Amino acid sequence: MESKKATTNAGAAADFENLEYVSGFGNHVSSEAIAGALPQGQNSPLICPYGLYAEQISGTSFTAPRKLNLRSWLYRIKPSVTHEPFKPRVPTHGKFVSEFNQSNSSATPTQLRWRPVDIPEAPTDFIDGLFTVCGAGSSYLRHGYAIHMYTANKSMENCAFCSADGDFLIVPQKGKLWITTECGRLQVVPGEIVVIPQGFRFVVDLPDGSARGYVAEIFGTHFQLPDLGPIGANGLAAPRDFVAPVAWFEQSTCPGYTIVQKFGGELFTAKQDFSPFNVVAWHGNYVPYKYDLSKFCPYNTVLIDHSDPSINTVLTAPTDKPGVALLDFVIFPPRWVVAEHTFRPPYYHRNCMSEFMGLIYGGYEAKADGFLPGGASLHSCMTPHGPDTKSYEATIALGSQAGPQKIADTMAFMFESCLIPRVCQWALESPNMDHDYYQCWIGLKSHFTCEATKVENTDLQNGHN
Repeated sequence: MESKKATTNAGAAADFENLEYVSGFGNHVSSEAIAGALPQGQNSPLICPYGLYAEQISGTSFTAPRKLNLRSWLYRIKPSVTHEPFKPRVPTHGKFVSEFNQSNSSATPTQLRWRPVDIPEAPTDFIDGLFTVCGAGSSYLRHGYAIHMYTANKSMENCAFCSADGDFLIVPQKGKLWITTECGRLQVVPGEIVVIPQGFRFVVDLPDGSARGYVAEIFGTHFQLPDLGPIGANGLAAPRDFVAPVAWFEQSTCPGYTIVQKFGGELFTAKQDFSPFNVVAWHGNYVPYKYDLSKFCPYNTVLIDHSDPSINTVLTAPTDKPGVALLDFVIFPPRWVVAEHTFRPPYYHRNCMSEFMGLIYGGYEAKADGFLPGGASLHSCMTPHGPDTKSYEATIALGSQAGPQKIADTMAFMFESCLIPRVCQWALESPNMDHDYYQCWIGLKSHFTCEATKVENTDLQNGHN
């Protein structure tokens, strides 16, 4: 499909509040900021329109199956190769990990929870505000993931960031993000997510002055929409609700402009004298995109029992094993709960998968206290978890006659992985660590009685379940 022409004046201030987008997940998209900038009939003509350079960015190997093959052609004023050699960044970052082992992270089966990290007082941009919390695998071996968090209070200046290690799924919790990419610009607000694919250069501006959020980075694969199975053809995250930017470019001299590249968990810098956002036109299916979580169509039980959280998967990064994810992105959005004779909060659970949770706004139905917006928790492989004492007792007190209830004004999420995470030392030693987290379950008391519990639901008694 063809996007509408993006109106722009090179070097003009970005009007992020009124950006145009093209819709559709995984579509092959064409966009040009100047009419006629896209070559016709071929990708790499001898001379491109307007004297542009043709440059391909590949997100998969050339010979990946067509249904999985990701690549885009960018038509730019100068090619991205025009820079000085990369050098290790000085000062080093120190809190990025992409190769998880005993030298840089620890294994722990203990349930972990963190309070929200404060916005820093010293000037800190998106790059310096990022820090790895946990992860598994290796970016070098192209299998694994890292979970980061960020706090920042200044926009990036005269530099762009790029991860050669993997895709960034960014979940803002506080503060808008104005993101400029090689394919165009996006505004991302809390309640939305954005995916910056591996290799794309981007800048983050903070119009609200500060920002906080979460990032899942995946190595060796890309996010897909989950199969719907018996749900049918519709539901969950609709493909048309994912949007990508339209072409936008700036043509300006930028002495000392710095490309900051994350490579193997380390940061490297290279100087160039122009903006990397000089792409006048592009086409392909490998592009940054965003999604508004409020458009998600959730599914839930309508009679008995609590549905497994996988029913609310927004995006999945699959492994070679069917149904087993390297990383799922799952949300717990506003929804109705109507199950009869059912313990409605999430059940007590030990899981072969590992679960990292965050809270964008509101509360979480299984934790009456302590789990705050901007905070996080980690329940690793086979570590028990579930509702805290207050949530359990409050649910039981309502009895089986509780009517329909709407869970409103909340948005929690989960990064779930088949790989067991190792936790970074600075996360374990963080002053925001809730060392009393385990106490939320200590008050759970025995309700056991030798007398059979009376079943009050007559439909169940009559076998109509």
